Amino acid sequence: MAHQGDDDLTAEETPGYVAPAKKSVDEILKADADDESLKLYKNALLGTVGAAFPKDPRHVIVQKLALLVQGRPDIELDLTNLDQKKVLALKEGCTYRVRIYFYVQREIVQGLKYVQQTYKAGIRLDKSTSMVGSYAPKLDLQSYTTKDEEAPSGMIARGSYTIKSLFTDDDRNEHLKWEWKLEIKKDWD
Repeated sequence: MAHQGDDDLTAEETPGYVAPAKKSVDEILKADADDESLKLYKNALLGTVGAAFPKDPRHVIVQKLALLVQGRPDIELDLTNLDQKKVLALKEGCTYRVRIYFYVQREIVQGLKYVQQTYKAGIRLDKSTSMVGSYAPKLDLQSYTTKDEEAPSGMIARGSYTIKSLFTDDDRNEHLKWEWKLEIKKDWD
């Protein structure tokens, strides 16, 4: 259903869900320090705690968004430069997925969520929240891929869409909030 002027870009709450108590990586590693097998297990899960970007204080650093369409090259949007005005394009009716690439550094991030609102001509058409999960800090780039979605089709569906996106967590930290454009076309061009 379309919603005029509805701009509530927040993650939907799950009734009855209570986020776990926050513990630092150091607290987790120090607990049960006398149990050697547990210590090895924790080190295997958490790895070496560090920062991919030591001068950046953020815990989650979102790098890029990609639209994945089988048999086509990934369509990417660099999220480290939000000033760019790149428009992503999809063929009407195609099946695609959204993949978000990010780093987690210094601490465990619980309950990452991806929230997306889709607008056409200023009217909100859709809002979805995807549970991404909880992530330990790693020096490696991590990613999350949404379920398959189908691009709208038909003459009325073609055109320009504005997508408002948010990467957040259980503690309601806004790791990145951005807006991007999607063009639905008759063919790939």
